Amino acid sequence: MCELFPLLRGWSLRDLAALPPRDLLLVFEPDAAGGAGAQAAPVRRLRISADPDASRLHLQHGRARRGKGPPGPFYRRLERELAGARLAALEQVRGDRIVLLELRDAPAGARRALLCELTGRHANLVLLGPGDRVLDLLVPAPTRRAEPRLVVGEPWRAPPGRAPAPGGGRALADAFAPPPDPPPIAAAPLSWRVERALGAEVCARDLEAERKRLKRRAERKLAKARGLLRGLERRLASCDQAERARRDGELLTAHLSELRRGMESVELADWHADGAPRRIELDPRRGPRENAERLFERYRELGRVRAGLPDEIARARRRAAALEELLARCADPAVDPAALDGEAVARGLLDPRQEADERKRKEPGPRLPYRSFSGSRGSEIRVGRSARDNDALTFRHARGNDLWLHTAEAPGSHVVLCGAGRGEPDPEEVLDAAHLAVHFSPLRGAARADVHVAQRKLVHKPRGAKPGLVTLSGGRNLRLRVQPERLARLLARGRSLDPDPDPDSEPDSEPDSEPELG
Repeated sequence: MCELFPLLRGWSLRDLAALPPRDLLLVFEPDAAGGAGAQAAPVRRLRISADPDASRLHLQHGRARRGKGPPGPFYRRLERELAGARLAALEQVRGDRIVLLELRDAPAGARRALLCELTGRHANLVLLGPGDRVLDLLVPAPTRRAEPRLVVGEPWRAPPGRAPAPGGGRALADAFAPPPDPPPIAAAPLSWRVERALGAEVCARDLEAERKRLKRRAERKLAKARGLLRGLERRLASCDQAERARRDGELLTAHLSELRRGMESVELADWHADGAPRRIELDPRRGPRENAERLFERYRELGRVRAGLPDEIARARRRAAALEELLARCADPAVDPAALDGEAVARGLLDPRQEADERKRKEPGPRLPYRSFSGSRGSEIRVGRSARDNDALTFRHARGNDLWLHTAEAPGSHVVLCGAGRGEPDPEEVLDAAHLAVHFSPLRGAARADVHVAQRKLVHKPRGAKPGLVTLSGGRNLRLRVQPERLARLLARGRSLDPDPDPDSEPDSEPDSEPELG
């Protein structure tokens, strides 16, 4: 402190730059009368960090990295009550790692001081008023603690434990090796050592953390892209059955007189295989001609699907290759992860990161097992978050006459279109719900998909079944052609009701659910 205070004594606090989550940059300038050192530099920046791994105080000469997220209420109060005040004292408290900045002529009109507890993982910044009363804290005291040490409105109390003996600690000159380059201010060599050592360490740590976050996001997207590619390739392979369906339809047509409604199967001589017997499964609820027509319809549908699949597979492969390239570049230590993140978002490979805005933070409510979206006519559409949440949504958060939807040939979220007691659901809203069922499943990105649609009361949970698995006793199958503009509108109007979202998670990602339909 004996090194920094002579350089800043009597200087005015021109600006406060918040560097969330736990750093602060104080910008000082000499007052009109000209304080000590006024001729040496027009502006000096003091860096204060309550980082649990690198709490420190030093003059800032290098470029300060931008904070993560918007400034919270503590930073805004400091700016409101301290900007323009003069530094009257900068001193160590109790010989400990605690520094007091005494400020005079503060805009608040009363005594204000900033106390910096640079005590490792318990580091904190405290705004003090008259009588050393705590006015605000950067890091609030844990609510689980019966008697917190720092309480707003109460006098400040020193951390527990015995104060270090004078001269008993390790000197800064011994803790940090001298940098290869000389200090910008000859009168502050120790501050320069701290900035070069801890500042570089924190910068490297933050870059590595940013790189790991980017890698996790890219890996999640790549896993989904590969899953989609595998699903499309399986669908293409299943289209090879188209010719078999046509031949079975022709066999049934040639033997209509031998068939009767109610038959579950029939064995016919297959002239395509030199008369070998061919067993064909039938729908006992359909007549002979209807069964034949059903096979021809399957042949036509598989043909339509096969026509569009090559383009979809090519797009999926290009996306997977781009994400693999992104992961390879992410591993390069010479690449700036923040710049790479921005590039990936601009290319559409990653979704923009969502930062929690402390200015809009509300009291957390109970977690709900579903996301909520608004349909075309204003009805609520609920989408399960995980396999267990699917069960909770279907059997505890839906009524018997609500409409229940789920992808027919893939796992995914249960979807409920709320509207019990309001008559038949609107067809447009049924399509909305079906789009969400496809989007929150491994079929995301597919051009077409089949979706089961049934009233919730027709959905049953088998005894002992794993989470998410249900059976149906009715309903119908909806063949959906995905409309990207409809899906984009639904996602834009989504209302996530999760009171505690994961800040690293990506929006609108499908839950990790088990296959639901047996």
